[in-house]
Amino acid sequence: METDDSRIIPIQIEEEMKSSYIDYSMSVIVSRALPDVRDGLKPVHRRVLYGMHELGLTAGANYKKCARIVGEVLGKYHPHGDSSVYDTLVRMAQHFSMRYPLVDGQGNFGSVDGDSAAAMRYTEARMVKIAERMLDDIKKETVSTQENFDGTLDEPTVLPAAFPNMLVNGADGIAVGMATKIPPHNLGEAIDAVVAYIDNPEIDIDGLMEHLPAPDFPTGGIIYGYAGVYEAYHTGRGRVIMRAKMHEEEIRKGRMALVITEIPYQVNKSTLIERIAKRVRDERIEGISDLRDESDRDGMRVVVELKQDAVPLVVKNQLYKHSRLQDTFGVNMVALVNGRPRVLNLQEAVHHYVEHRHTIVKRRTEYDLDKAQQRSHVLEGLTRALDNLDAVIAIIRHSPDTADARENLIAGRYPDPLTREELDELGLPAAHPIDREEDTSIASRLLGEGYDNLTPQAPPQAWLTEEQANAILRLRLSRLTGLEREKIVGEYRDIMEEIKRLHTILNDRSERMALVRSELLDVKDSFDDERRTEIDYTGGGDIIIEDLIEREHVVVTVTHQGLTKRTSVDTYRAQGRGGVGLRASGTRDDDYIEHLFVTHSHDMLLFFTDHGQCYWLRVFEIPEGSRTAKGRSIRNLIEIAPDDRIRAVLSVSKEDFEDEDFLNSHYVLMATRNGQVKKTVLEAFSRPRSNGIIAISIDDDDALIEAALTGGENTVVVASSGGNAVHFHEGDVRDTGRNTRGVRGIRLGTDETLVGMISVDPDQDSAPDVFTLSAKGYGKRTELDRYRVQGRGGKGLITLNKTKRTGPLAAIKGVHDEQDLMVITENGIMIRTSVDEISTMGRNTQGVRVINLKKDDTIADVTRVALDDLEDAEADDAETTNADGDEADDEAPDAAAAPSANGQATD
Repeated sequence: METDDSRIIPIQIEEEMKSSYIDYSMSVIVSRALPDVRDGLKPVHRRVLYGMHELGLTAGANYKKCARIVGEVLGKYHPHGDSSVYDTLVRMAQHFSMRYPLVDGQGNFGSVDGDSAAAMRYTEARMVKIAERMLDDIKKETVSTQENFDGTLDEPTVLPAAFPNMLVNGADGIAVGMATKIPPHNLGEAIDAVVAYIDNPEIDIDGLMEHLPAPDFPTGGIIYGYAGVYEAYHTGRGRVIMRAKMHEEEIRKGRMALVITEIPYQVNKSTLIERIAKRVRDERIEGISDLRDESDRDGMRVVVELKQDAVPLVVKNQLYKHSRLQDTFGVNMVALVNGRPRVLNLQEAVHHYVEHRHTIVKRRTEYDLDKAQQRSHVLEGLTRALDNLDAVIAIIRHSPDTADARENLIAGRYPDPLTREELDELGLPAAHPIDREEDTSIASRLLGEGYDNLTPQAPPQAWLTEEQANAILRLRLSRLTGLEREKIVGEYRDIMEEIKRLHTILNDRSERMALVRSELLDVKDSFDDERRTEIDYTGGGDIIIEDLIEREHVVVTVTHQGLTKRTSVDTYRAQGRGGVGLRASGTRDDDYIEHLFVTHSHDMLLFFTDHGQCYWLRVFEIPEGSRTAKGRSIRNLIEIAPDDRIRAVLSVSKEDFEDEDFLNSHYVLMATRNGQVKKTVLEAFSRPRSNGIIAISIDDDDALIEAALTGGENTVVVASSGGNAVHFHEGDVRDTGRNTRGVRGIRLGTDETLVGMISVDPDQDSAPDVFTLSAKGYGKRTELDRYRVQGRGGKGLITLNKTKRTGPLAAIKGVHDEQDLMVITENGIMIRTSVDEISTMGRNTQGVRVINLKKDDTIADVTRVALDDLEDAEADDAETTNADGDEADDEAPDAAAAPSANGQATD
């Protein structure tokens, strides 16, 4: 079969896809997702309201099935899925979704718990009174219309909107490449702002904010902090922090509870309670003994029962931090202006609405004037007919049909033929039977001069117009009485006054704006209510709980399986060298302690993983646990990849973390299992991200094993499992970016790995000794000057005489006499011993037994503890002990604090 090649147009597929996608995206933007700045409605909302208006479903009408309404809208205006229309109808009826619902629903329309509405065949609806104000005067040609999808009907392109619905009820939508999220506001405040703009078009945004201070959400709650509101009103974009409203209540003697009565906007209450319960089980929120929902038809009431020794303020802030009791409303005021999407600030939004209402008033006045002029013209004809009643009756009586009667009335002549005798019999003159008056309107005779231009004049050759003739032909005989004639003349006089008033409005913009103003205030008087959302101007938007967290030194442990906890230092008592030790953690059979370090409850922790990632966490965010508690998974606290685990941790105070000079003068020194070392400036790690950042580029067969904080002038000791060590200057490792591999630190033998790194600060009062510990528990101290400084990358010097009895080298640490050591085994046994109890020996020796290991147990990790820190910790802990001498419950909530300022690395 031959084809007509002339009808085939070759095009580039890239251009066609680009064009088609642009068409699609603009269709979504204009026809579905974004509201119009004038009435604040998307097309589907507008069509639902217009469809209900056409069905006569006003506030006083009987309810109709929602299925009937949906069918009306689908069949006439909105050719999409029925779910889109019904979902819109349901949302407009939900008091927790709309600040001022536009639909009065009867039946199940969903709940704040996320329950779905019943099927449309079960529910009924009608408009509420305020929704009728959205459609005021729509029949007076106040808005433009367009053909519906099949060209059989017209539908409005915008509603008259007697109140600023976009501000009052807000909007939410996602288009292609853009989105909108406009918060709802109080009706009275929004109208006051619009009126202020009408009174002073030069008013700035700050002036408008005196009348419209902040959003007003249907679920109430608290706006925490004002910076986000200010930014949103000035730029069109901002983050408004919302908080639930809760209060303390004594539910029974000695037991306090936090009672939640209002929650943030668009938060599902049922899901909120479930997530709070989960975080309580995960120990992210502490101090809660029970949680229940006591909400009923009278209002919301969620009871959070506290433990006996819990601090309500601490629990409240934990709830705000770890649940959606504090949420963010991301304002993005995007709306269609003249069919194009624009980001609007508050002043622009008010301006466009005022101009819309001005247009509505102008078009309505023009419509009313046209109708008044048409009516005055008809009344003028009726009055003329009544003045010549006998002649009019004769014309009609002797005309053969209605059409002839109409033509004769228009021409002002008797029908032909009509003989002289018949005229004499009727008592009418013969020539021009109807006496023509001056060619001035009856208005001039009734109301004086100056009205000739208000009504259309009949052509000079015509006595009546067609409209007047038709009105006379429709005139009932009862209207021919003298009283009825006076009514016609009175109506004519009133309508001429109305025409004069309408002309005044059309000729004066200030008159039109006064009408806009008065109509807005009328809506306010009818529908205004109290503000629901409180404004906390003192809030900063971020939850600051450090000052509520107890200040203390703590031991933080991380197991091989990733379980972590913090425990007060005084839990561990010092034991002599060679002791059996305390059980430090209730580990599982396949788990053991891998990291143990002492830090302050306020420090910022930088976690480095074996994949070379870095994550951030405050110490007090780690849940507290007893000495034998297993702890909680670190993956619940930071977003570590499933196949990744913690290798090193650095502690930096908050003050140092925000000090630019400190950040640029300190470095993170890292070492990998394959002997690589790398140095990166600390400033590169000063911008925390929830999903972490790359700290070092790691090969597939390598892993990060150590990281330390340095001042740039340190010397470094790295050691291999084969018992060798290299001592080199930090300056031998140049500073590189985060995503780099580093350079070789030590040359490793077959099957050897790097086991540890010591960073030595030259400004220390005394150089540390090098403590080495073998896998089977043999350790020793060696003076640092026994390790001469070499170039990095060599095989190094012997630091442990490795034998079958000692096993391979397990760890090295830099220690001082005044420190204690904590040694942990793979079975979770820990011993704390003083450094000065460990013998000082040469490099090429085996050392002495530091811990008695049980069969098949080996060393897992070693950390050092400064005695001064421990003494301070014991003093702090003594202050927090209960008055009766009992220690605080391990389950009690933390009390908060600012981070420590030591800026030191932990091992």
